[in-house]
Amino acid sequence: MTDFDGARVTVMGLGRFGGGVGVARWLAAQGADVLVTDLEPEDRLGGSIAALADLIDEGRVRLRLGGHNVSDFTTCDLVVANPAVPTPWENRFLRAAGAAGVAVTTEIALLVERLPSRQRVIGVTGTVGKSTTAAMIAAGLRGAEQPTTLGGNIGGTLLGELESLDPSSWIVLELSSAMLHWLGDARWSPGIAVVTGFAPNHADWHGTLDHYEASKRRMLAHQAPGDACVLGPGVHGWASAPGVRRTLVDAAARLDGLRVPGAHNAANAAIALAACAAAGASREGCERGVRAFEGLPHRLEAVGEAGVGGGVVRVFNDSKATTPEATLVALEAVRPLGPVHLIAGGYDKGIDLSPIVRAAPRLAGLYTIGATGDALARATGGNAESCGTLEAAVARAFERARPGDVVLLSPGCASWDQFENYERRGEAFRRLVRERVEAMRCAPSSR
Repeated sequence: MTDFDGARVTVMGLGRFGGGVGVARWLAAQGADVLVTDLEPEDRLGGSIAALADLIDEGRVRLRLGGHNVSDFTTCDLVVANPAVPTPWENRFLRAAGAAGVAVTTEIALLVERLPSRQRVIGVTGTVGKSTTAAMIAAGLRGAEQPTTLGGNIGGTLLGELESLDPSSWIVLELSSAMLHWLGDARWSPGIAVVTGFAPNHADWHGTLDHYEASKRRMLAHQAPGDACVLGPGVHGWASAPGVRRTLVDAAARLDGLRVPGAHNAANAAIALAACAAAGASREGCERGVRAFEGLPHRLEAVGEAGVGGGVVRVFNDSKATTPEATLVALEAVRPLGPVHLIAGGYDKGIDLSPIVRAAPRLAGLYTIGATGDALARATGGNAESCGTLEAAVARAFERARPGDVVLLSPGCASWDQFENYERRGEAFRRLVRERVEAMRCAPSSR
């Protein structure tokens, strides 16, 4: 659908943090009659509703909250599904829309169909490192004085910026496996496809790991001759279309001199530089931009230092680490700084947490939280403390930490059992650390 004036559009999923706000506002601006429906009740969606208040007051957006009605999916002209909806091919409301002949799309599909040029899009996916790598690519291109916009799974929607996008600009899109699943229907791939790597994840959304991998591979599926792909370690064997320029980034590739810590970030930077090279940007400018990159919130973010016994304890927030592999990467990054007190655990996505269990004996302390916390602590055979809550884990880690130690939140699990997303978990950790540091500053003799 290209003309939304007067069209009846159902947006499935408002979200507590505005996941549906951007597309609802854009559709209303196009003249659509927009209905936003969400399983959550109104009292849990206050912030998102407030972001649409003007359109609701004007009657341009209507709400159906606390549940879905099948008729909202079968009597409209288009359904825009939130990519967070798991196994959407099994969802009875989306299936009802399909049976009624109503097209179903997503915000990311609406965006890519309207971007000035597919060839000027750099898509980034991968199980670990895609957010940081995407941001590094954008930083590198800007360092080379290339106009660049960053969006997709990172940041807000770009739909509202379509009219202001310069056709000569680069668009860097972080693309999740869920987004790529939906883009398969659009038969779309970016002009430059970047895959940082692959590991099992998101079985809860995809149903099977095979489906997860197939969704990731869709990044490459519809590229054309003259396009380019950059493949990180572990995915060198992924097939690309005939005529696509392939760059294989070796596992040992690094860019040193970064502001962000860790060998994994040096490796992310090497992949980012390869993507910038595929875009034809100058190496010198891109290196300058990537080296100046200061990192992303909740990704090995330095949140403070606590004075302890004449020394300091360094604290890092890596709440974005929602897989054991990501946690191991964070551990390797901070281990050179000192003995590590790790806070891990959370929502159970059905993935194997044994890598964290195996790492436990080499830690100064492991403090587990959330739905997986008890089982994770038991599996270590006495090398962990089950704390339940993040507050209790932070308190215990600070009680045990000594000068020169590191306190690291890197959960290896999603946050949904105790927090609405990883950002809120990271924000709570920051607050708890600030409170703890302030208390220690006011009562230095308490230790």
